[in-house]
Amino acid sequence: MAAYRVRKIPQDVARLVWFVLRGNWRWLVKFWSWATYSDLRADARRARLAGDAEARRAAQELIRSDATARWAKLGIVLRRCAITLRVAAPVAAALWLLDSVMDRADMWPWLANVYTGAEAAWSAFATVVPLLLVLLPLVAVVAAAFEGRDRTPGAGWLVRPDRDDADSWIDERMISKALAHLGISPLDRFYRNGGELVYTVAARKDGDGTFAQVRLPLGVTADMVAARRSKLAANLGRASLETWPTKGDEDGILDLWIADKGVLRGGAGAWPLVHEGQVDVFEGVPFGLSQRGLVINAPLLGVNWLIGGRPGQGKSAALRTLLLGAALDPTVELWAFVMGESPDFEPFRPRLSRYRMGMDDSVAEAATQALADLLTEMERRGKVLGEQPGRPPKVSRKLADKRGLGLHPLVCGIDECHELFQHPKFGKKAAELAVRLIKRGRKYGIVLLLATQSPTKDSIPREITRNVSCGVAFSVADQVANDGLLGSGKYAAGVRATELRINTDRGTCVAVGITDETFELVRTFYVPFEDGVDEVTPVIARAVALIEEAGRAVESTTQPEIEERPVADHLADIDAVLNGERRVRTQVVLSRLARLNPGEYDEWNFRDLTAALAVFGVAPVKSGGNKVVRAEDVTSALVDRGSKASNRDLAGNQGVVPDGSLRQSPGSGQRKPAAGTPGIGRREVSGLDGNLTDFEPHEGPSPVWFQPGEER
Repeated sequence: MAAYRVRKIPQDVARLVWFVLRGNWRWLVKFWSWATYSDLRADARRARLAGDAEARRAAQELIRSDATARWAKLGIVLRRCAITLRVAAPVAAALWLLDSVMDRADMWPWLANVYTGAEAAWSAFATVVPLLLVLLPLVAVVAAAFEGRDRTPGAGWLVRPDRDDADSWIDERMISKALAHLGISPLDRFYRNGGELVYTVAARKDGDGTFAQVRLPLGVTADMVAARRSKLAANLGRASLETWPTKGDEDGILDLWIADKGVLRGGAGAWPLVHEGQVDVFEGVPFGLSQRGLVINAPLLGVNWLIGGRPGQGKSAALRTLLLGAALDPTVELWAFVMGESPDFEPFRPRLSRYRMGMDDSVAEAATQALADLLTEMERRGKVLGEQPGRPPKVSRKLADKRGLGLHPLVCGIDECHELFQHPKFGKKAAELAVRLIKRGRKYGIVLLLATQSPTKDSIPREITRNVSCGVAFSVADQVANDGLLGSGKYAAGVRATELRINTDRGTCVAVGITDETFELVRTFYVPFEDGVDEVTPVIARAVALIEEAGRAVESTTQPEIEERPVADHLADIDAVLNGERRVRTQVVLSRLARLNPGEYDEWNFRDLTAALAVFGVAPVKSGGNKVVRAEDVTSALVDRGSKASNRDLAGNQGVVPDGSLRQSPGSGQRKPAAGTPGIGRREVSGLDGNLTDFEPHEGPSPVWFQPGEER
């Protein structure tokens, strides 16, 4: 600092000279304003231009009264000086005359002391006056420099050197100045009236940024500042992603965190457990770095997760990180369902008790059955907890370690869950089961992890978004998706994932519920599984080894599977129920279809029938005031389809799959699931060789999996 100040001496001297000159000028301006009443005269001119006679008379009266008072004060001073001189002059003359005609030894002692004291006072005066004459110019220069200084608070130019992190410098002066230019009317009036903000927490270093807490003036709320976040960021010289104004404990308290420039552009680094280590899910799983640069151990037991964002921004990787952490706890049982053709979770196979991947109906049915089995398991666990000493309210680490109780943590992850909840046959049932699990399962060691790229009210049931404890939002497009993942009102409160930039901020998310903070800006850990790089498989191998060391086993040899039932041939069924009639009313077609195959058509309505026919270019027509299906249209569609599928062996198929699948129609809102779900009672299990083998159907609750050697 000293070396820096030495280098800056020329600039500092020039600045001080400028301050002295400006200070003298300001004194001159003040004297001229005092002598000429320029401020009062300006008020009188404004009143005259405004036509306000009363204000003009008041200003003129103030000028006259002040002039009178000023001359009166001058007269009083002169009168007092004259009186003092009239009294002091004869006394001084008498003392001088007496001292000139008498010797000090002949004077009375008290009179001699008077002369001695007067001489001492005169000697001191003669000594001090030359010293004052020397110091007075220096004092005048210092006073002028003080008067001419910059009026902004603080003296940052004296202590702030030009160094590498100078752009990250944030203090109360900068924050106040940035807030003053937001264009908020009550805040503007507050500043115009000379108000100064109160900082309940002064600007201080907080991790990789600066934190301050401000009590806003009357009429200003934290939400009003959060609504102008981009402008506040620009005023502070930051990107929107680096500026986070949020509501504090009160609506009038602003919590402001500003990241150091560029610090959020870097990744979170390697996952701490990628090479070694073990996890206790009751303590949390390493998930990422907070905006303050601290590692976040995300909670897993006692909470449920909803992870969402635009495609390719890191939601599946985040879900994979959570499941990897859970896999490193030997007591955890893992289930995974991927509602799409994605290999993101293929390396997990050796560690998973249940796993299905794909876009066909059997995967949706398997996931729905898994949710139902989890509910059954939840009821069983509730009874087991009720039988324990002290009737513990939830599963603990101690209870989870007792193998005979079957209270080990059970984590189920569903990727692209919107595909499940929007499924035309199983979506409604899956949503109901998921809501019940989220509301009650967390106490029993059952955790649901959901990931989606479509966090809307149509794709994710509102009861799910309202009840999940941990919401994670990567880059999203709008306020609806933001609040669907993070909770209602979060966008208005300044907690916004819409500020995250596609690809640029890949892997960075806004999360709520994972810490005690209102929100966290998290740079998630990334465990790569891509071409040429696979760090997931070694972690899974280590997780399996940990299970073997603990004397446990993965229940992956008996993974329940759902038998794939033949797909109904809608066009052929419609042709069959026409019974050779030329035209049949749509209501009659629907009733005949329901009798033909109740499990498939019992809940069909007119929209379902229309959507099924539209796949083949057929539509009901109006005849005699009623909507009808014409036999010639259906026959023509069958002929066209047969010509396209001439290479297929129709004799060996239970119905022909149409070229246009019903995945495109009817939509999720057009078709309701059938009341019955035939075929669920019969299951298939995958053996070690991957082949499917039948086992006897069961009724009632799902089987409870036991460890080798445990009592059944």
